[in-house]
Amino acid sequence: MGAPGRESPALLDEGGRLRDLSGVIDDVDAAFLAADGLARLTTVTVDELPILDRAGLRVGAPLQPGKIVCIGLNYRDHAAETGAALPTEPVVFLKAPDTVVGPDDTVLIPRGSTKTDWEVELAVVIGRRARYLSSAGEALACVAGYAVANDVSEREFQLERGGQWDKGKSCETFNPFGPWLVTADEVPDPQDLRLRLWVNGELRQDGTTKDMVFGVAEVVRYLSQFMVLHPGDVINTGTPAGVALGQPDPKPYLTAGDVLEVEIDGLGRQRQVVGQA
Repeated sequence: MGAPGRESPALLDEGGRLRDLSGVIDDVDAAFLAADGLARLTTVTVDELPILDRAGLRVGAPLQPGKIVCIGLNYRDHAAETGAALPTEPVVFLKAPDTVVGPDDTVLIPRGSTKTDWEVELAVVIGRRARYLSSAGEALACVAGYAVANDVSEREFQLERGGQWDKGKSCETFNPFGPWLVTADEVPDPQDLRLRLWVNGELRQDGTTKDMVFGVAEVVRYLSQFMVLHPGDVINTGTPAGVALGQPDPKPYLTAGDVLEVEIDGLGRQRQVVGQA
């Protein structure tokens, strides 16, 4: 919670009250996760933590990732709406970590953009080093928790300007993240979560992680064969149908003043007003 770059750690208690963690830990970051910090937090007496007044408080991203690894075309209905064949292996690309902003921060349309799009995604936060994993069980044991991400994308930059997808994915503010890091033990089945996104109050995406081509465990296991995943790394696991790219012409790409609301069951809700860079 707090101004960009000056956030303080907090937790949400069972009664929905915000509790100040700044007297207990410095930050929720890679070092904290690597030192099994989430497990240590279970020993804290929550009722003794100060209650924060949420009025007027900015919610920042729950952590700043080391890297963001993204999985493309990972929902069957999204592949169908874009006319793409289902991948036989996960489609992998990277997104710049400095795209991360708070869940309610402004999303900026890049200069020269006419095709800025939205994508609600389940984000997986890595809690321990993942290297050459051999099973789903090993993969899930490396997951610290889950969060909501909006994988904002510029489709012309991504698909029509040559090269790789990264330049359509890495514009500033293109990864609103949070509001919470929900620990893995609080998400009994990451393949049974409903994802929704509204634009100006109109429901545009309404999907379920059951529709993933490659589930969370397989994505983590697969990625560990090609790169080392470290504590604090984030995986955006793909988006369901309903993006602007998949709509009939004229496609309803974002314009300044649009309002995005993004939600995943049990993980919280985001709200962004779209601005112009």
